[in-house]
Amino acid sequence: MTEKSNKEASAAVQTFDIVIIGGGMVGASLAAALLPAAQSLDLQIAMIESQPLPDDDLTVYQPSYDARATALSYGTRSLYEHIGVWPAISEQATPITHIHVSDKGHFGAARLSAEQEKVPALGYVVENHWLGRVLLNHLQTHTNHERLTPICPAHVSHVARVESGMEVTVDINGVEQVIRAALVVMADGGRSDLREQLGIGYQQTQYDQHAVVAVISPDRSHKNIAYERFTPDGPVALLPLATHDQDNRCGLVWTVPSDELEETLAMSDDAFIAKVQERFGYRAGRFVKVGERFSYPLKKVVADEQVRSGLAILGNAAHALHPIAGQGYNLALRGVVALAQQLIDARQRGVGLGDLTMLQAYYRARIDDQERTIGLSDKTMRLFSNTNPLLALGRDVGLQAMDICPIAKTIFARGAMGLDIPAPDLTAS
Repeated sequence: MTEKSNKEASAAVQTFDIVIIGGGMVGASLAAALLPAAQSLDLQIAMIESQPLPDDDLTVYQPSYDARATALSYGTRSLYEHIGVWPAISEQATPITHIHVSDKGHFGAARLSAEQEKVPALGYVVENHWLGRVLLNHLQTHTNHERLTPICPAHVSHVARVESGMEVTVDINGVEQVIRAALVVMADGGRSDLREQLGIGYQQTQYDQHAVVAVISPDRSHKNIAYERFTPDGPVALLPLATHDQDNRCGLVWTVPSDELEETLAMSDDAFIAKVQERFGYRAGRFVKVGERFSYPLKKVVADEQVRSGLAILGNAAHALHPIAGQGYNLALRGVVALAQQLIDARQRGVGLGDLTMLQAYYRARIDDQERTIGLSDKTMRLFSNTNPLLALGRDVGLQAMDICPIAKTIFARGAMGLDIPAPDLTAS
């Protein structure tokens, strides 16, 4: 290569402190958590996303009847308050003030209420599109927004460790560009091709189940109650959503055996509603309308490595769990905020952002929460899917005991709300 071409190649390489691969809810949340300290710590951050950024503001947002939604725990609300985005998120958030857990065909049931736990809500249900829009709008309007370079729409084709740190090859409109950084954070979802490209294996447990997700309308108000109904085929969850054009709305997550998926998705609206009604019962009223159905396979996936020198993996690329109890995204966000705090602390101490010892310390601090949350999800799913009469009796006794024991109920509620996680300090001194 000639001296001229060497200079041209060098000039084409952009350098950042941190490159975030994925601008979805996890990647955008990490960027939002880092921005307040970016100016004082002289951080330059890039976020690579396959979709273009929205070019309008939040005032033109139009909710959809069929919107997919995520359950946020009360602890997640606290984390988003520290990041500074909760006021905007709350504009379209539906509070969960009561949770009702039951076992179909058995007497056991447990009830939780925000009033008893002395919190304004046990959790919130937010449309994914709104949450994503709020986060991206926050990144574009933050005081330190010049510290963040969005690279989108773009596709990452290669990530490699090099002598100077990490090297990322990005395809932007058919043109390849090389980016270097001290740290690459992969937040590119559960189907991460990059994870496999880097030789990072994972442990996977197939549940032979699919989640069928839809918006369904009862003939009465949901009264901000979330339901978890266990059936022999798997749980049925019903989450309260805001009304839409005078339709009451609930988010439905219905677990079906994989060999019944095709038949379930092919049902007419009336047949689908009748089947859900038979599975769920009439506690929430009579279902009268259902929207578009989506599905995805249910499995437990845990990456063998979540950190390497110059690399961290977050969200579904690091771990995926059964949606029972709705803890997947809440677990991911706790990891996001913990990593942001670790990076801010490292920068203040003069430690390299890709330093392996520092990243391993972050992972060690997260492993207990991950194992506890993923393990609880897995064990609960297996316990309530088992038809053994003795286990069924034990489940019912346990649910009933929790319902009448305030201490047990509070312990369970605090765990579900994520209130045992200390508040982060995302500021730089």
